[in-house]
Amino acid sequence: MKTLVQCDFDGTITEEDMGFLLLDSFASEDWRQLLTEYREDKISVGYFNTKAFATVKADRQTLLRFVRSKVKIRAGFHELLAYCHKRGFRFVIVSNGLVFYIEAILRDTGVDNIDILAAKTNFTPEGIEAEYIGPEGNQIQDGFKEAYIRSFLRKGYRVVYIGNGISDTSPAKQAHHIFAISELLDYCKETNLDCTPFVDLNDVVSGLELLP
Repeated sequence: MKTLVQCDFDGTITEEDMGFLLLDSFASEDWRQLLTEYREDKISVGYFNTKAFATVKADRQTLLRFVRSKVKIRAGFHELLAYCHKRGFRFVIVSNGLVFYIEAILRDTGVDNIDILAAKTNFTPEGIEAEYIGPEGNQIQDGFKEAYIRSFLRKGYRVVYIGNGISDTSPAKQAHHIFAISELLDYCKETNLDCTPFVDLNDVVSGLELLP
């Protein structure tokens, strides 16, 4: 069976959530209220991000300078990519973050050949317009990560999931194997969902080597 590695970005490939750092510094103060509503399951993560980033008035270059000054890539990222390439595993980033900063961060680390599925953005004086496009080409506000893992499964992939957050819990449950840290790891423990914990991405490489 062909294998696909579906990997989150913020807090998984990066040590911190770059989207949250951007919102803390550039969004209006009430973005935290939106975050509370999302964590209480009152709104979807797509709706949260769309509304929160709409309050960011800074331009692309200002935001990229900020991101580049703050980002820390989790150890083992390049080793993970090299291992997937060696084994013939397809590696795809599926993120609720924004494509513009994910691409820039990856380019800065010398990576420019990865599929990135995340929010497309349009910068306007009124704020950032973020749009999530699903595997069928339609705009979706809820279940972005879930839509893509279902699409990969339909195509016959064995899916390995790597993630850290609340938005990773639902798609991870559909994967053949899970590598988890932070809130996703807590969820797996609470629900007795089988997973492999990791601290850095070298741990994921070691775990992948044990998979048949």
